[in-house]
Amino acid sequence: MARLAALASTGLLAAIAVQFAAAAQEATFSRGQTVAPAYEGWEHNADGSFNLVFGYMNRNWDEAVDAPVGPGNSIEPGGPDQGQPTHFLPRRNRFLFRIRVPKDFGNKELVWTLTTKGKTERAYATLKPDYFLDNQVVTMNFGRGVGDNELFDNNKAPDVRVESPKSIIARVGEPVTLTAVATDDAYPKARNLPPINPRVPGGIAQASATGLRLAWFVYRGAGSVTFDPPQFKVQEDTRGGSPWSPGWTTPLVPPDNRWIVRATFAEPGTYVLRGLAHDGALTDHEDVTVIVK
Repeated sequence: MARLAALASTGLLAAIAVQFAAAAQEATFSRGQTVAPAYEGWEHNADGSFNLVFGYMNRNWDEAVDAPVGPGNSIEPGGPDQGQPTHFLPRRNRFLFRIRVPKDFGNKELVWTLTTKGKTERAYATLKPDYFLDNQVVTMNFGRGVGDNELFDNNKAPDVRVESPKSIIARVGEPVTLTAVATDDAYPKARNLPPINPRVPGGIAQASATGLRLAWFVYRGAGSVTFDPPQFKVQEDTRGGSPWSPGWTTPLVPPDNRWIVRATFAEPGTYVLRGLAHDGALTDHEDVTVIVK
């Protein structure tokens, strides 16, 4: 109970508020809606500095939205480019990027300004105590850990390492091979997400299947990218094709924990592709920049 009481004053409530307010108003829209930037909270680093952690809520169920870095997608002071996404997948996407600030950051704030569909919204990042983040808060935001103190105490985040070059030159229509090695402590154990049972109430945060999984997605870049084999959805889509959809089965870990995919680009441009490892409670990722000519 002490753990749950402590969580009542953390960034968990802010994240839930973003998700549920949006869901209540735009749950039926597949396209045409805006994207809300979300400040998830802050982490304390060993050297005394802090990480300010961000995600977003795309109110569309199907439409991805693009917003290039600039006046309509900026983080200030110090920006406009501080590693934020420019390609916004549908629905809720949590804990996507971190901005390190010094230990004397004090009462300052960073502001992420995002304009989509003609509407401007902002996320304000501060070090207020209510926004403190640790693995326990992250785990609960992913719908796990209630009543399972062992998960809070023992689980470690996956580790992902990309073996491909971090910067690649490619051509339109010619596939690029991406190789990532991901490992985990096998906790929590792999469990599929069961089908919906109307007699069992849901949690305050939507849970996903557990067990090590990895998928690539477009983090930056507005052109069409095709992955082979096709990648499952990394966003919280409860309708299908996502670890958050009832009945979803966690794929088997490939030999040597090595995930190999090919990415093909339909248009020239600069892209950032992200390999995201997830165990159902904690995450890790690495990015690859691809310049397509």
